[in-house]
Parts: sequence; C-alpha cells; structure tokens
Amino acid sequence: MARTSTSTSTTSTPDRRACVPSRAARELELRRREFDLAVNLGLIRTVPDEGGGGRRVARAEIDRLRSAEGFPEALRERVTTVGTTEGARLINVAPTRFTSLARYGLLVPVTFYLNRYRTVVWLYQAEELKQFAAERSNARLLTARHTPAEIREGLKAGMDRRPRNWRGRHVGFLTRQAGDDPWARAAALASLLDPADVRDVVKDPHERARLARCRPLLPAHGAPGSPTAELAERLMSASDRDEVAWFRADLTHTMEAARRHHSEAGTPSPTPPPASPPLTSPPAPASVPAPTAMRPASSGCTPHHGHGLLRWFRRRGRRPAR
Repeated sequence: MARTSTSTSTTSTPDRRACVPSRAARELELRRREFDLAVNLGLIRTVPDEGGGGRRVARAEIDRLRSAEGFPEALRERVTTVGTTEGARLINVAPTRFTSLARYGLLVPVTFYLNRYRTVVWLYQAEELKQFAAERSNARLLTARHTPAEIREGLKAGMDRRPRNWRGRHVGFLTRQAGDDPWARAAALASLLDPADVRDVVKDPHERARLARCRPLLPAHGAPGSPTAELAERLMSASDRDEVAWFRADLTHTMEAARRHHSEAGTPSPTPPPASPPLTSPPAPASVPAPTAMRPASSGCTPHHGHGLLRWFRRRGRRPAR
C-alpha cells in the first residue's frame, strides 16, 4: 500500500558516530514507535552495530533528515498512524464501513497494540488511507449506500484479514532489514511460523540454532508469558492453512539459498541437510505479498532489537488459538 515503503534503501556501511535508536529518535523529534515505523517503511536508513548490539543510525543520515524541507513535521506526517475512528474520518466513511473494508483486506494495518481489556487495536498509516480515498476506483467502496455484496458475504462468514495482512506486511519489513543475507531472510520467515513447522522444514538442529541466532525480535506486547503476550504471539504467527503452506515453502527455498551461499563461500552448512521430499510451492496468497530483499545486508546475523476489489492492495508494497 505504501509507495514509500518499497523504494528507499534502509542500510548502509557502519559509522563510528552512529546513534542508538533511542537517541536517533530524539534527534529526529519522533516518538519511538514513530521512529520504528519510519525504519520499517524505509524512511530512515540504518547501519549495523559493529559491536553486535542491533542497528544504529549514522550521523550523516540524521543530518540528511534534519536538513530536509519541512522537518520535522513532514517526516512525522509520513509515520502518523490512526485507529478506526480517526481513520474513518480521514476517508469520510462511518466507522462500521471502515471496519468492514479493513476486515475484508482492503485497508491494511501497519501495527497494532492490545489495550487494557486485551482487545486488539489496529493502527493504519494515515498517508496510506488518504491515498486509498484519492483512488477514483475506490469511490464506490466509500460512497455507495451499502457495502458491495461480495464484502457483506465475506464478513457474514467471519472473514477478518487484518491479522494475516499485518503478518504479510511485517515479513516484508523483516526481509528488507535482512537484505541479501539468506540466513537472516530465512530467520525472518521462521519468526512468523509455529516452531513445529520450522522443525519440520529445517530438520538439522545446527541450522535451526543458526536461525535462532539470526531471528529478529517481534514487537513486544505485555510481560513474557502473560495472557496479553500469548494473544499477541498468536496474532503474529501464521495460522491459515494456505498462509502456513506459503511460509513453509518460502522458508524451504530460502534455506536452499542459504546452503548454496555457504557452499560458494567455502563454508559448508554445519551438517549435511537430511534428504526429504521437496515441498511444492503453492501460489502466494493474495493477502500475503511475497517478500523481496530491498537492500544490502551486513555480514553475519545479529538479533535485531526493535520493538476485482483487491487490485488496489496488490499494487502496494503458532497456530490458531485453541
């Protein structure tokens, strides 16, 4: 959905004067959540920390952003997020219509949080909502007296694509951060799969250990082990059967690339991968875009510390609860 999220490289070479994220956020006059979103969207380029402590922002990058026209308001506007009520006001529809469009998958959340009642509150990028409303092809969705029958039928059947679409978008953020490093890309995919699926696809324990070292941190919600954290973990894990199949197939192919990378570098995988029948790659589901590396990677893996109708969406860039 966001044109800005797919066009800007977000990594560079290390810089000894680079700032940790908290300081960079202050210097760019952003809240930490706004800063993290700006990095995910590719608006702020980061560099690897030579000490292995996550990612930093180079002094030159901070200077570039601070000298840009309209700073800081222009940057802040691009990472402004809104909930359902404010989002409905932005596109001039009733909140119920907004929720219907989001559940059907036409409005894609960029992040979420759980409130004190453990209710999921989805947040949307305000800039994207304005772009959606400006598309002439979407006018009927916004102004018709009744929502289209296709949407009504889907919602009647209990359709809610918001969690799945968030996962599809977030894995794109993670693979962009991984760049060209196949192990980091594989770890990004594995982070959204149930551990049982990862064990089934990656049978070598040494390879799984390497994936664990490369695994990016997903957004934290609540204290570890709390009901809030468990609910968030379910939301962040692929659950639909075809979605799981797509993640598994992509992980299989990415692991093959990781093994070839080691072979070409003269460093074989820890142990030869066991023979197993190849997984057939199903077509990627419509609501989960296939991730594409958008920037160069750092060498080696370190954990990343950080907190019809579908035509328009396609142009943008653990299991279910028992």
